Amino acid sequence: MAVLPGPVAGTGLGRPVLNRPDPTRPAGGSASRPGDDGDGPGGRTGGLAVDELLQPFSARSLIASALIGSHPPALPGRLLVALGERFGIGAGTTRVALSRMVDRGELTNDGGTYALAGDLLARQERQDRSRGGPGPGWDGTWEQGVVTATGRPAAERARLRTALASLGLGELREGVWMRPANLEPDRLPAVRAAVGEQVSWYRIAPLDDDEANRLASRLYDLDGWAATAAALGDAIDRAHRALETDDDAVVSGFRLASATLRHLIHDPHLPDALTPAGWPAARLRRAYEDYERAYQRLLRAFFRSIR
Repeated sequence: MAVLPGPVAGTGLGRPVLNRPDPTRPAGGSASRPGDDGDGPGGRTGGLAVDELLQPFSARSLIASALIGSHPPALPGRLLVALGERFGIGAGTTRVALSRMVDRGELTNDGGTYALAGDLLARQERQDRSRGGPGPGWDGTWEQGVVTATGRPAAERARLRTALASLGLGELREGVWMRPANLEPDRLPAVRAAVGEQVSWYRIAPLDDDEANRLASRLYDLDGWAATAAALGDAIDRAHRALETDDDAVVSGFRLASATLRHLIHDPHLPDALTPAGWPAARLRRAYEDYERAYQRLLRAFFRSIR
């Protein structure tokens, strides 16, 4: 496609922009709620302490987290009830949550075994992708999504913001979302279907190094993400050493693993040219994978103890 001169919309940077929507971007599709895991990579989380990330679980969030972390994403109801009781959630409360999640299309029930469905299955895909690093190369271009839909209710606007952030874009200003074009253009098709025709897509020509780094810093809270990632990495190292001796490890380890995965979803996956020095994402992923293997052994032992 031809690149024509003109400013990058909303940036104040006098660089070329494509004069028509990128035809590799899908349009149309039915709307769906893209998940309930926060704003995604575009969100500004700030440098949160680990204790602030260890959120308490409701019955629904515990069930969702347990199944999202399982491959395949299915567990017998009796094990989910037992896990809930380990977290202080009554058996009746967990059973009611399971029934309601089936009614909402978030789970299926096949003879007492519950499996992810719908939006929660898409959320597992996003979470699994977050455990990998960015793509191997970048040609210097940027992808830009400009919201063209108008007059929408607040709930629809919020869902669209969540969907765009889940695709790894950051909001430059109201209605203008961008990121380096170093991720697969067809990633997360269910989320793209939720975006539908509400957004026009463009490909932005390369910026010079200083402009590119300034733009990345405007789109993402890089310092905040890095500070929290470093703290989580330290916490995982300590928790890994204590797994065999911590009587509460099933609960505390589950909370720490969930917090780490939520944070990894917010990694903007910048290309090497824009990644700050000392970026802790790779270290956090390695620490998590080592910890997860050990924790899964502990969790399987807990499930085997259930009669």
